[in-house]
Amino acid sequence: MNKILLQVKDIDVYYGDTQVLSRVSIDVEEGKLVSVLGPNGAGKTTLIKTISGLLKPRSGQIIFDEVDITRYSPHMVADIGICTVPEGRRIFPNLTVRENLLMGAYNSRARKNIRESLERVYKLFPILEERERQVAKTLSGGEAQMLAIGRALMSCPRMLLLDEPSLGLAPLIVSEVFKIIEELKKSGITILLVEQHITHALGLSDYVYILENGRVVLSGRKDDIRENKHVREYYLGI
Repeated sequence: MNKILLQVKDIDVYYGDTQVLSRVSIDVEEGKLVSVLGPNGAGKTTLIKTISGLLKPRSGQIIFDEVDITRYSPHMVADIGICTVPEGRRIFPNLTVRENLLMGAYNSRARKNIRESLERVYKLFPILEERERQVAKTLSGGEAQMLAIGRALMSCPRMLLLDEPSLGLAPLIVSEVFKIIEELKKSGITILLVEQHITHALGLSDYVYILENGRVVLSGRKDDIRENKHVREYYLGI
């Protein structure tokens, strides 16, 4: 068993008086890809926002590399090597592709490795090198998602949080994006993937959590999840 890099322990998260996550616990092993799957409104994006420091749990803990980061600010979370690719991509539309990428190299560790990081991103996404002088708002949806992931990689992260990377993309582009995620996994980076597109996500995952109505209702290795009666009926339509 690999080292547990991220532990989310029994967190309760609220928006005002409304509880959105209830006693949610997940473990992410270093170098693995763990997926949190579930329907729209299950609390998946809330989980990502809580790990990244944008929301604070009322109870529970978040541990990264054996350090309690529950009360860390988003800036502090990013500084320790957790980088989020948010839902909807959120690139800078009026900056060029290259300028967007350079915005990702915000910490001292990343600034020392800008050239190597750019080479890595362009090797992974050759289309971004071709378009490096284009403004980002001219990119297709798939290219914009590549740019969002590339910008995250520029920070030299220890862990990537991918929030609904297939959202709003055509089926062919979804397949391309998941091929990219597969390459990231092969490179050894630790990934927490939040997705509604269950078939693709199951194919890449080492471990899976099913989140419904703010609770983890099921967890296990991908093959066990795939054979689960509830998953087959409600998610895979089998």
